[in-house]
Amino acid sequence: MKYEWLDEYCLRKKGADKDFKEEWNATRYLVRGKMFVMQGGDKEGTPIITIKCDPSFGRFLRDEYEDIIAGYYMNKEHWNSVYIGGKVPDDVVKQMIDMSYNLIFNSFSKKAQKEISEE
Repeated sequence: MKYEWLDEYCLRKKGADKDFKEEWNATRYLVRGKMFVMQGGDKEGTPIITIKCDPSFGRFLRDEYEDIIAGYYMNKEHWNSVYIGGKVPDDVVKQMIDMSYNLIFNSFSKKAQKEISEE
């Protein structure tokens, strides 16, 4: 599988955890219950990674890479799906994951951010 580093990379984030959502047949990476990455498949079962991004950056990426589409079954403005078998470079996917994590992390109160950082 391409992006074989995904699980380790996501779980290295402060406070990150993962679960498996059976009804979605997807692995979710979360911080305090808020998802920042999901690995699953589209309606044909083609493997995808769905990642939250700043809307303007997400639009840029979708224009730049044919293997990045608006988030599959997610809010199309904030979420983007990357086809795992596609040609999106590792460093771009890592940048997307970092942005997603930071968007979620920064949505927490300063107190919660401090607690997460100390975990």
